[in-house]
Amino acid sequence: MSTVKPYSDSDLTKKEQVEQMFDNISGKYDELNHILSMGIDVGWRKKVVKIIKNQNPKTVLDIATGTGDLAIMMAKATDAKITGFDLSAGMLEVGRQKIKEQNLENRIEMIQGDAEKMPFEDNSFDCITVAFGVRNFENLKKGLDEIYRVLKPGGKFVILEFSQPQSFPMKQLYGFYSKNILPMIGKKISKDKSAYTYLPESVKAFPYGEEMKKILKNSNFIKTTDKKLTFGISSIYASLK
Repeated sequence: MSTVKPYSDSDLTKKEQVEQMFDNISGKYDELNHILSMGIDVGWRKKVVKIIKNQNPKTVLDIATGTGDLAIMMAKATDAKITGFDLSAGMLEVGRQKIKEQNLENRIEMIQGDAEKMPFEDNSFDCITVAFGVRNFENLKKGLDEIYRVLKPGGKFVILEFSQPQSFPMKQLYGFYSKNILPMIGKKISKDKSAYTYLPESVKAFPYGEEMKKILKNSNFIKTTDKKLTFGISSIYASLK
C-alpha cells in the first residue's frame, strides 16, 4: 500500500501533514462535506449508528471524530458515554461548539491524540467507530492493533470508509467527479487545494473490500462483514474482537 500525503512539497510526516490539513480546513469542513457528498454521507453515518445501537453499548470511542457528526448522532441514538478522539485541534474545537449547542457536553468528551498511540486502558470500550479516518493513519497496522487493544472482548468495531465503485457507469462517473469536480469545489471553499486533491488520491491508494477484510483479520478481528453503500462509493466494515 503506497503512502499518499496531503502536501507533496512538505518534509513533515503523513501524520503531521494530516493534522495540519484538517486544522486548515476545519472551519469549512462540515459545509464542504455535505456539498461534496450531496448529503449522502448523513445516510451512511445513520447506518453505522444503527449497528452501534443494536449493541446497547455503555461506552463508545469514535476515532477520527473530526467535528463530531457521528459522535453526536450516536449520543442521540444511544445511552452510551461517547469519547470523540482526533488528531486535529481545529476540528475538535468546531466539534465542541456543536456539542455545546446541542447540550450534549455531559454525554460526549472530545480528546486530542494519536490513534496509533492512545491514552486508554486495555479493554476500555464496548464499541469503536472510525468514519473516513483509517485512510489517514500513518501506519494502518499499528492503528488497528491499538483499536483492538482498547476494545473490550466481544466488542464491536465499525469502519465507514470510501471505497471504489467497480461497475459501469458509476466507476467512470465517480472517477471523473473525484479527479476534476471535487478538488475544484474543495479549493474554492476551503482555500486549501491540496486537501481535496489528497482525498481522491488517498482513496485510490487505500485497500477496500476483500483486501480490507483480510487486513482486519490479520489484526485479530473476527466475523468481519463488508457492506457496500451507494454503488460502492463507500463501505461499512463491521468486526468483533
